[in-house]
Amino acid sequence: MASAPPSDDALFDQFLSDRGHEVESASWEESYNKKQCPDCGALHDMSATVCSVCEWTPESN
Repeated sequence: MASAPPSDDALFDQFLSDRGHEVESASWEESYNKKQCPDCGALHDMSATVCSVCEWTPESN
């Protein structure tokens, strides 16, 4: 049984990693007592799980 081919993101991450770049998944940044969206920079309460501006989630990166 053959396994599924890796996703384009996984291939790109491997390409960058092979060339010495650090690859890590995006997550919320913190600014004072707020979460900051790494995609658009919007600030949210610490309980936020989805950006209300651009709808980014940690799983969508």
